[in-house]
Amino acid sequence: MNFDLTEERQMLQDTLRRYLRDKYTTATRNEILDSEAGMSSDIWAELAELGILGALFTEDQGGFGGAGFDIAVVFEELGRAGVVEPVLDSALMGGRLLASAGQMDKVEALIAGDLHLAVAHGEPGGRYDMDHVQTQANGDAITGRKAVVMNAEAADHIIVSARNGDDIALFLVDKGASGLDIQGYPLLAGGRAAELVLDKTPATPLGLGMDALQEVTDLALVAISAEALGAMETATALTKDYLMTRKQFGRPIGTFQALAHRMADLLIELEQVRSAVINAAGYLDASDRDLHLSATKNLIGRAGRLVAEEAIQMHGGIAMTQEYELAHIAKRIIMADHRFGDTDYHLERFIALSAA
Repeated sequence: MNFDLTEERQMLQDTLRRYLRDKYTTATRNEILDSEAGMSSDIWAELAELGILGALFTEDQGGFGGAGFDIAVVFEELGRAGVVEPVLDSALMGGRLLASAGQMDKVEALIAGDLHLAVAHGEPGGRYDMDHVQTQANGDAITGRKAVVMNAEAADHIIVSARNGDDIALFLVDKGASGLDIQGYPLLAGGRAAELVLDKTPATPLGLGMDALQEVTDLALVAISAEALGAMETATALTKDYLMTRKQFGRPIGTFQALAHRMADLLIELEQVRSAVINAAGYLDASDRDLHLSATKNLIGRAGRLVAEEAIQMHGGIAMTQEYELAHIAKRIIMADHRFGDTDYHLERFIALSAA
């Protein structure tokens, strides 16, 4: 099989990689992390101008990509550079949900960089159970609580899940709606999230339910896996460079057998992760995609922890300083395991799906 990127995807990758290499330095990221917004509106606008947001949507949705490999290419580069802008939550998940709801005017505005979205589904005590929804919809009003809502403070609209009778439905809530309280905070891996309290908050039904939410969650699993892959590539490259630069006893420490073997283990893990991401992207439209997605996410968690810990240990104390690139990258790798189900969750899910 040929796993090479198509010409269009190669151009997309090259364009995004060059842009991020020139514009998204460690100093730039640290400035963004220290800001109140937790993201850069200038970076967001430039990503839209480059067509990066449009690559996450199909042609019918106003974009020019939208397939599993398009998503993987974009998020691998975002992970490689440690981008903290909420492309996953705002553009991929929020945008694809609005596209499924037929709200193409808002999708067009999002692709142009003029709209921000957030998706509020998780609730306190819900862990990774997608059916754990206690928020209630009464007509066109919603009452309940939502936890760890990414990008809620910067969003123009928030897509909220709520129980409507026996079913779970999705609603669109305006940022300034009455009865909506947003309590924001910074995240360890960068960006900001918030706890939401809704008290008879006006909302517009989107005509979507759990099927649509599960579909975008599957897209997000490919995205977060590819993002973790990109971050692992950076962590491994930084470690390799450090080992060949830092000298002890008159020679680079990377030439010592013990460290060389540990570095070889990282490279092996990296190739396994790359194969898993390719597999997940390829099976995104298959009937048994859940099995492959859980296998990939489980491997991402296990390999990611090894890569992050080994990279930090082989660097020594410098790896813990915020001014050094690896400090942020290692956090991103570790926290990726806790989004959309961690290692244990996806192992149990994989076993259950295999036995079905």
